[in-house]
Amino acid sequence: MYTLQIEHEITDFGVWKAAFDRDPVNRAASGVTAHRISRPVEDAHSVVVELDFERRDQAEALLAKLHANVWNSSDAAPALLGAPKTRILESAL
Repeated sequence: MYTLQIEHEITDFGVWKAAFDRDPVNRAASGVTAHRISRPVEDAHSVVVELDFERRDQAEALLAKLHANVWNSSDAAPALLGAPKTRILESAL
């Protein structure tokens, strides 16, 4: 299993969550099998998203879609501050 981990600085969680729920990259069709949203307890202006995939190439393709179609658009990502930090993790177990 592979996980695309994304950490965003955001202006407003409610606005960010509404944009996430609109799903502009069609997560299911992109191979996402599960997702988790977490918020650091010490930082109300940050969110961590983990998207799970069966294959690494699916994670890489969705990351490319996010860069090309979402993160550069204030309409698609209205609460985003700056560039997200990302990495692809491989399950060790």
